[in-house]
Amino acid sequence: MTFSELVKSRYSCRKFSAKAVDEEKLNKILEAGILAPTAKNVQPVKIWVIKSPEALAKIRTATPCHFNAPVILAVGGTTEGAFVRPSDGRNFEDVDACIVATHMMLAVEAEGLGTTWVGFFDEPKVKELFPEMKDYDLIALFPIGYPADDAEPSERHFIRKSMAEMVSYL
Repeated sequence: MTFSELVKSRYSCRKFSAKAVDEEKLNKILEAGILAPTAKNVQPVKIWVIKSPEALAKIRTATPCHFNAPVILAVGGTTEGAFVRPSDGRNFEDVDACIVATHMMLAVEAEGLGTTWVGFFDEPKVKELFPEMKDYDLIALFPIGYPADDAEPSERHFIRKSMAEMVSYL
């Protein structure tokens, strides 16, 4: 599959089968996150793999957008040690975390799995349930699994701005 085919086939999967995610596929997804570029390569990002029945039960109390996926990845960044742009003091931890998350999201598709970027979760509750996340800015949750046979993109998936609306040449 070419990269263009990959990005065209990816959609926000919100319905998963009960089939377990292969460890080999999960490791390839995590490796994609580890290989993602970050500002000055300082990698101020952490990925948590939520897959035990106990951990999944806890995270499901913090978001309605778990879609009963067998694995959920949480991605967060920390400002400590992250690149700070000298001209205005902007810290890039959130950008770095989003780059890592995007690499993993595309790797999920490449491995024949589905996911969606979930921003609708109770961050304080997640940090209470998982104290190891308390020092991180949690940018997203990613439910991961094999799409159910009747999973399909939402109608909004097909709405795209035109090239003229999105791109300006200077």
